[in-house]
Amino acid sequence: MGYLKTQFLEIIQWLDESRDTLSFRYPDTDKEIKRGAKLIVRESQMAQFVYQGQFGDTYGPGTHSLTTDNIPILSTLKGWKYGFESPFKADVYFVSTRLFTGNGWGTANPILMRDADFGMVRVSAYGTYDFRVAEPKLFLKEVAGTTAQFYVDDFVRTMRSRIVSVFSEALALAKLPVLEIAAHYQELGEALLPPINQAVKSKYGLEVPNFLVENVSLPKEVEEAVDKRSSMTAIGNLNEYVKFQMAEGLGKGGGTGIANTAAQLGAGLILGQQLTQSMGTAPDAGLLSPSEAASSIGVSESDVLAALNDGSIKGKKIGSAWRITRQALDEFLKN
Repeated sequence: MGYLKTQFLEIIQWLDESRDTLSFRYPDTDKEIKRGAKLIVRESQMAQFVYQGQFGDTYGPGTHSLTTDNIPILSTLKGWKYGFESPFKADVYFVSTRLFTGNGWGTANPILMRDADFGMVRVSAYGTYDFRVAEPKLFLKEVAGTTAQFYVDDFVRTMRSRIVSVFSEALALAKLPVLEIAAHYQELGEALLPPINQAVKSKYGLEVPNFLVENVSLPKEVEEAVDKRSSMTAIGNLNEYVKFQMAEGLGKGGGTGIANTAAQLGAGLILGQQLTQSMGTAPDAGLLSPSEAASSIGVSESDVLAALNDGSIKGKKIGSAWRITRQALDEFLKN
């Protein structure tokens, strides 16, 4: 009798101490489940019976006595007229339904998108998300399969590619300027939740309650261009900037007294000579175009146009083109 007793499973349960296991197949070691055996399912767990490759009954948290009355689906699959009057053989899978937090996602390669400021541009992004198993049968069928123990790390790569795909589509539909995305990380994450859940729940039986976008970045060369553009905007009026730089030099010299002041004045004279030499390279014509004026003083044409528009440089507009006298340019540099 002792030998026969060891061939039956009387208590089936899973004590999970790993914190990273998604599903676990109970090791029956060729034993049969005794009629009336106890199935213990703890909080944040679900138990799924599988008989000859077909899904049977699913059990939630609690203690369940395995009799014909409470395993109707398995009884139907077994096809016994009088139910389970003797031990039976079936696989039991436990699935963790707790929330798995702080899972990272990110673009393996930059996403190509259209931007109002930069045209076609590539962006990279990363963040974190939380998920749980919502439909054990679908999860076991599409993800874990017959694996004895399925871990979170086994699924990270598949989830990452799926989430990045949904993120790319949502980002394209949002049509947010790249430079404004940083101010909308929270809204973007919340907007992505419905399409992500629709995709992963129907495909994998999972639910994503939280999705965070932590960073969206541009290629290095684009960021450098943005920094340069910001610097030019901060400089503003070229004449005032030159004056400011000379004043900074006078106030931050390494020495003190007359010697230091003389050194700073010398630096100012050298700058003035360089400007004069630049002026000397300009054409001798009485009127200069913005590009010629820009070349003569060593700045960009856009800076000259900005100075013309705000009146810092006196010029005449003939049709749609600006013309500047050499005298007006000299006065601009003296002021």
